[in-house]
Amino acid sequence: MADKIFRVNMTDLSTTIETVPAEWAGHGGRGLTSTIVAAEVPPTCHPLGPNNKLVVAPGLLSGTPAANSGRLSCGAKSPLTGTIKESNSGGTSAQLLAKCGCKALIIEGQPKSGTWYNLAVTPDGVTINEEKEVIGKGNFDAIEILSERLGASQGIITIGPAGEMKMRAANLSVKDPDGHLRSCGRGGLGAVMGSKGVKFISIDPKDGKVEIADMDKFRAANKAFAKALVDHPVSQALGTYGTNVLVNIINESGGLPTRNFTQGQFEGHEQISGETMHDLIQEREGKVKHNCHKGCVIQCSQIYNDAKNEYKTSGFEYESIWALGADCAIDNLDHIAEADHLLDDLGIDSIETAVAIGVAMEAGVIQFGDGEGLLRLLTDEVGKGTGLGRIIGGGAGDVGRAYGVTRVPVVKNQAIPAYDPRAIKGIGITYATSTQGADHTMGYTIATNVLGVGGTLDPLSKEGQVELSRNLQIATAAIDSTGMCLFIAFAALDDATCLPALIDLINARFGIALTGDDVTNLGKSILKTEHAFNLAAGFTNEDDRLPEFFSLEPVAPHNVVWDFTGAEIDTFWAF
Repeated sequence: MADKIFRVNMTDLSTTIETVPAEWAGHGGRGLTSTIVAAEVPPTCHPLGPNNKLVVAPGLLSGTPAANSGRLSCGAKSPLTGTIKESNSGGTSAQLLAKCGCKALIIEGQPKSGTWYNLAVTPDGVTINEEKEVIGKGNFDAIEILSERLGASQGIITIGPAGEMKMRAANLSVKDPDGHLRSCGRGGLGAVMGSKGVKFISIDPKDGKVEIADMDKFRAANKAFAKALVDHPVSQALGTYGTNVLVNIINESGGLPTRNFTQGQFEGHEQISGETMHDLIQEREGKVKHNCHKGCVIQCSQIYNDAKNEYKTSGFEYESIWALGADCAIDNLDHIAEADHLLDDLGIDSIETAVAIGVAMEAGVIQFGDGEGLLRLLTDEVGKGTGLGRIIGGGAGDVGRAYGVTRVPVVKNQAIPAYDPRAIKGIGITYATSTQGADHTMGYTIATNVLGVGGTLDPLSKEGQVELSRNLQIATAAIDSTGMCLFIAFAALDDATCLPALIDLINARFGIALTGDDVTNLGKSILKTEHAFNLAAGFTNEDDRLPEFFSLEPVAPHNVVWDFTGAEIDTFWAF
């Protein structure tokens, strides 16, 4: 079954199936979403207007038995940042879309009325249906209702109330193998889907499958690739403690942003650490090891139960726990887990929203450390779409502007995540230069700056940080195109067998002969495509900067500031 482009026009409610253009054929995942957005979306359009497009794409290896290949990419012009945006997640949808023969789903236009719709994707194309039953429902109720209506095996991509209200931090939520949720969280793509009048997308591949050109070579490559992943010590730590293993590590480094980035260490770090969470999960009969998509061999996810041993949240990740915890000075894991549950149900980014609440705490809306107040804000304000709730749902930048706060940790209006750039300088370069606003996943220098993966580089020194971030951003853009989880990068940086095995997987899948240089060039071309879109949208090198307070306020315990000049940052694009 040849891959096709499935196109949906929400203005005239029409659908088409198109042959993949030659210039798109070598792309998947992020590479494809960014290529399509750059080709078809006017850079200066309103992100919630009719000229923006939402693009959903599986990766090059999605739908195959390749280990860790279940990531889904979604792209558009971001209503949060105004830049090009790709956000990805686990779940079942990427693999099922690929089995439908869908290389990309493009949703364009806007309905002329206030009617809501759902889209049903099969190998035969897309059907548009009016939707009433789950409108206004939270994600958990919607997934339960739809799984009963459609069958538990179908993939679902949905928006919660935040997406329906077109809040600029709204998620796309993706059903995972257990019927829970994973999120394409950053950049407000849920608001874009809401602006198209689409509540959910269902995916039924029927008997479809992904063809592999050379199965024998594919199996051999996959065996070597999976072995490299499971043998790496970081993979093993992630499988035991989840990504939250980082709380104590980053706190020790002095780079754990606390109380809206006023400190680099949190006195309550032990109470919210991965080690504490691991023990609590076991006590409450949860799961400390769990996969967010079929075929994951790292299994860094987990299922966290409440004090009654009942499900509360899954995929309870470091960045969310940091944002709801240390950044808001909350040291109660149950309050944090309840907040994570509410954010998943509302369909809104846990990083952006929690950092926005940290700014609101600085403004005196509630006090730092007020876990009950945090839950009230999410339930009574954001969940009900009040004026305050919509300000918080618009992200940290909106809160800072509304309350006159000057310490607002954003780049290109997107909240800075869980690593202080003064104490871990490489990640500051990534935040500044990322084409998609502050985002640690764009070039995860923590690997080398803190974890010693791919070598070592002093996090407090400026030396080599631009090159490190550049190389990792190039590699990440390529990885995001394969449908692979970013966490394969740890093994790829340290194990000489990992990257060649990944390339062999792609070659065996398509019957081609890519080289390592081809993969590097792919990453470079993606970054340049995204950068060109942003320049055409009106961004300049002056937007590649961190907020002023990072240069003015030393952060303890190292008492360091952000000390890169604009000229030094601008050398990033010299490739």
